[in-house]
Amino acid sequence: MALGRGVFSLGRVLLVAGGLCATFLLFFVMSLRVAIRSREVPVPALTGRSVNEASALLDDLGLSLRIEAPARADARMPAGRVLVQDPSPGVVTRRPRSVKVWLSAGPAVTVVPALVGEAERTAQLRLQGSGLTVTDVAEVRSSSHPPGTVIAQFPPPDTRSGEVAILVNREEPSGGYVMPDLIGVDGERAANLLRSRGFRVTVVGSQPYPGIPPGTVIRQAPTGGFEVGPSDGISLEVSR
Repeated sequence: MALGRGVFSLGRVLLVAGGLCATFLLFFVMSLRVAIRSREVPVPALTGRSVNEASALLDDLGLSLRIEAPARADARMPAGRVLVQDPSPGVVTRRPRSVKVWLSAGPAVTVVPALVGEAERTAQLRLQGSGLTVTDVAEVRSSSHPPGTVIAQFPPPDTRSGEVAILVNREEPSGGYVMPDLIGVDGERAANLLRSRGFRVTVVGSQPYPGIPPGTVIRQAPTGGFEVGPSDGISLEVSR
């Protein structure tokens, strides 16, 4: 009888101990999950921010900024701003993880090659291979140059730039010329070229035009596409 009571008491002890262990493990697991979740934060969007702005934003979340080299050229993002980030915005990560970013180096700037006299397609390929952007392809009809060749460019050769505009000669139409689209072209160069073909060109009073280099054609008369003759007057308005 005494043995039975002892076994019963031992069973109760083991049962209580097991219950306590299970309760401890349950609370331990729950506390661990709460602790882990309390360290989890969504990664903010950093694209377009300066280094100081991105660093301050990450510091507030317990994260750190890691700048990767080299900076990447991009015509749409100002130099020094965040261009790419890893992890992406919205991804959940844990403190104190670092977020990698690549900064923009701004538009690619290189030396502009000499393009006058080259075929349009060849000029386009050379510019593309050099990382330069063709901002405008204006046209003129002239018998003085082979059709399909570049007869003017802006900026001139050996200039450091990321963008180039070219003037291409097309076949001369019967009865006259087709007025080229000169918007965005250097006004003085365009005027000299047209005058050399016998046209009467007037560069009228310039107007302020934010974001456009001085001397750039912003308006023209006649507009591009109209047929003109050497006796017709041409008016160009340039930026100041």
